[in-house]
Amino acid sequence: MVSSFFRLPSLTAVALATAATLAHADDKVVNIYSARHYQTDEALYTNFTKATGIKVNRIEGKEDELLERIKNEGARSPADILITVDASRLEIADKAGVFAPLQSKVLDQRIPANLRTPNWIAFSTRARIVVYNKANIKAEWVQTYGDLAHPRLKNQVCVRSGSHPYNLSLGGAFIAHQGEAQAEAWARGLVQNFARAPKGGDTDQIKAVAAGECGVAISNSYYLARLMRSDKPEDKKVVDALGVVWPNQATWGTHINVSGAGIVKTAPNKANAVKFLEYLSSNQAQAYFAEGNNEWPAVPSVKMTNPALQKLGTFKADKLNVGELAKNAATAQKLFDRAGWR
Repeated sequence: MVSSFFRLPSLTAVALATAATLAHADDKVVNIYSARHYQTDEALYTNFTKATGIKVNRIEGKEDELLERIKNEGARSPADILITVDASRLEIADKAGVFAPLQSKVLDQRIPANLRTPNWIAFSTRARIVVYNKANIKAEWVQTYGDLAHPRLKNQVCVRSGSHPYNLSLGGAFIAHQGEAQAEAWARGLVQNFARAPKGGDTDQIKAVAAGECGVAISNSYYLARLMRSDKPEDKKVVDALGVVWPNQATWGTHINVSGAGIVKTAPNKANAVKFLEYLSSNQAQAYFAEGNNEWPAVPSVKMTNPALQKLGTFKADKLNVGELAKNAATAQKLFDRAGWR
C-alpha cells in the first residue's frame, strides 16, 4: 500500500477532517505525525507496510506545529505516533501529556536502557563532534567540549544558535556531568571565542571551518558523513580541509543526541503503533538509519555498511540517560541566555 503523506504548514479544517477520516477508515493503519524530514525514511514506511500489511498515513511538519496540533485535536486526534529529533523536544511533548506509557517487551530488550524513558524511545543516534581546520588548529587543542572555551581559540569558534535543541541537549549533558556553574562558565567562554554570531545549520558551520572563516565548530556527525559520501568536488574539498575529534574520550564520552518517538495517549490504533515502533528497532530498520541517513543504530548489535561512519571509526559515547538530558534542557537554555549564546 502507498502511504498517505501530507506536508501541512498550517492547521486547516479540511486537513484535520481528512486526517480524522484516515484514522478510522481502516483498522490496518497507523497514523504518524513526523518532524523527521528525510527523504530516505520513505523506504522505512514502505518496508513496514510490506512486512505487516499496515498502511502508514503520515503528516510532516515542524516540531512545535505538530505538538500544538495534537493538543488542539485533543481526544479526537488521529495521531498514533509522534516522531521528532532530539531528547529535549521529546521531553517537551512528554511534559505536555502527549505520550502514553510505552509497554513493549521487544523494545525493552532491543533498545538500551539509556536510550529510552517510560513514555518514549530513541531509535537512532548522532554524535556531537568537533571539526577543526587542519591548517590552523591542532587536534590536541580541542579534545573536550570544555577546550572550546579556552582563550587560545579566541575568534575561532563557529556554532549554531544556543536555542537549538542539539545544543540544549549538549548543555544538558554538561550540566549533568559538571554542574550548572561549570556549564555556565563554559558557555561564557565559548561565546567569547565566537568567530561570528551563531547562524545557520551544522553544515554551514562545517563549511565555514573548511573555508577558514573559523577554526573549529560543533556539529552533528551525520552532517559531516553526508559530505564525506558526496561525489561533488566542492564537498570533497571541504572534507579534505577538516580534522575530526570525538570529544571527552578520557572522561564522560562524546555527547549523542537522538531521533525518537512516543505513542500518543489518545491513539486510535495503539496496537499498530506499538508494532511500528518495534519495527523501528528491527535489524532491517536499524541498519537503514545508518545506511540511509548516516545515523548510528540504537540497537548496538546491528551491523552497518556505511563507508563514512566506518571511516570515522569507533568512539566512547556518553551513556547518560536521554531522559536526564531532556530534563536539563530548560536549565541549559537559561544559562546559555545569560552567557549571551543566542
